[in-house]
Amino acid sequence: MSKLGLTPWFARRSVVHRSRQIARVLTGHGLGTLVDQAGLARFAPLLRRRPPPVPLTQAQRLGIAFGELGTTFIKLGQILSTRADLLPVDVVTELAKLQDHAPPVPFEDVRETIARELGQPADLVFASLDPEPIASASIGQVHAATLRNGASVVVKVQRPGVADTVERDLDILAGIAGWIETHTVVGRDYEVTPIIEEFAYTIRNELDYRREGQNCDRLRRFFAGDAGIHVPYVYWDHTTARVLTLERMGGIKISDLAAIDRAGIPRRAIAENAVRIFLRQLLELGFFHADPHPGNFFVQPDASLAMVDFGMVGRLNETVQAHLLRAGLAAIQQDAETLAEELYALGVAGRHARRRAFQRDLDHIIGHYGGLSLRELSAAEVTGALTAIVYRHRLQLPSELALLLRVACMSEGVGLSLDPGFHYLEYASPLFRKRWEQRQSLRSTVERLGRAAADAAELTVELPRRAGRLLGRIERGEMELNVRHEGIDAFANQFQRMTNRLALSVILAASVVALGLALGVHRLPQLERYLDWLFTLAFVFSLGFGAWLIVSIWRAGRK
Repeated sequence: MSKLGLTPWFARRSVVHRSRQIARVLTGHGLGTLVDQAGLARFAPLLRRRPPPVPLTQAQRLGIAFGELGTTFIKLGQILSTRADLLPVDVVTELAKLQDHAPPVPFEDVRETIARELGQPADLVFASLDPEPIASASIGQVHAATLRNGASVVVKVQRPGVADTVERDLDILAGIAGWIETHTVVGRDYEVTPIIEEFAYTIRNELDYRREGQNCDRLRRFFAGDAGIHVPYVYWDHTTARVLTLERMGGIKISDLAAIDRAGIPRRAIAENAVRIFLRQLLELGFFHADPHPGNFFVQPDASLAMVDFGMVGRLNETVQAHLLRAGLAAIQQDAETLAEELYALGVAGRHARRRAFQRDLDHIIGHYGGLSLRELSAAEVTGALTAIVYRHRLQLPSELALLLRVACMSEGVGLSLDPGFHYLEYASPLFRKRWEQRQSLRSTVERLGRAAADAAELTVELPRRAGRLLGRIERGEMELNVRHEGIDAFANQFQRMTNRLALSVILAASVVALGLALGVHRLPQLERYLDWLFTLAFVFSLGFGAWLIVSIWRAGRK
């Protein structure tokens, strides 16, 4: 059995059919070059490459094609819209517009999924279940319901067959990533496979509603006691991998400014609360809601916020948090050298990194923005300038950092939509400094020292055993040493050209000598006329070949 749960031959046939469909859609939108670069041309060799019927940019056609290809490609486009370090600005802008909407699943299919997942009919689980969905997306749809105990809930139900469809597309994307890395310049400059692997991890988590429930529980526990945020309760007795039951959150959509004004809720307080909530997730928890679009936040009468939809989250370990803190402070203090070092520590600098040039460009950014106060700075503008430098230097941001920058810009956008006079960095700067002071406090230092001491003690106990295993592998000949030479390919090519010239020189010398010997030997009278022409042509060719060889050697020496 394949990992799709299908017989192998059927899985292969399904993958080939889907690959042809992808190639057909891309070609139909005038993206035949992308079909070639993705290695899909072999699946559709007879497709005619017509120009697109509507005069759109390539970025616009790509966005439309991804939307037409369905769930996996919509989600992929949304993830790639965070990668301004890898893609041109126009492509990122178009992919960010992708909306995850889909026609509703028939209500009978919804009831059947609930019965199969929860082990009893929907009528026995819920006192009421609204047949009209609140929202319908490509992975699942949401219905309002009431539990038997009277609790008001929302039920998220997965579409039938969507998991198999996504797994098939992930197989195809893995093959495309391998092809790109092997056959294209982009694949040699960037690590494409890790991006697809990270995307596969993200979308598989979204397909398992238990993971979303766990994300929700984690944030609810973290914000317990914070009156500014409400996170729904998860009803685990009515939750499985394909059905999620959550407490229903009321309130006004954060994008409905007219309703907020009618309710008399101060917009500035909402904006500050929204940004504070994001920064607490980032600086304290290292775990953040990664889809902060306006539809996922509801304003309460006291300016607090209710948060929903926890399928996409970001994670930052303690080390990354520390580097981000120092990078943020370096940017605020206009320290380009420290900022560059912290970005390197975060993994921005890869095999193509030119550190001096990168730091010089960071100096230019700081010089450009250094004369401005925090009130005049925009997080989105500074982030755009930074990612433009990363893109120009062909560097690659870690996926968590790319996602974080996008979420930071989105949270700034939410604040500005509520209050055009809201200054994101001015508000965030004191919170960064406060968190840094907390990390440098005696209590925090003692805690870190305690953890380091525990790790050192465990390593001391384990070291003899690990050393014994290592020596045993060396004695058995199981250890291998892999050496990677930077620039060895260029050297090998140059050496090959030198060898080729030497061989050609030997051949030329032998040809001249052979020609001279042939002129001095006895020749048959009947062939005299033909041999004169043959020797003349050979002599002219030898002269021309020798001149070309001399010029090529001279040019190589100049390089």
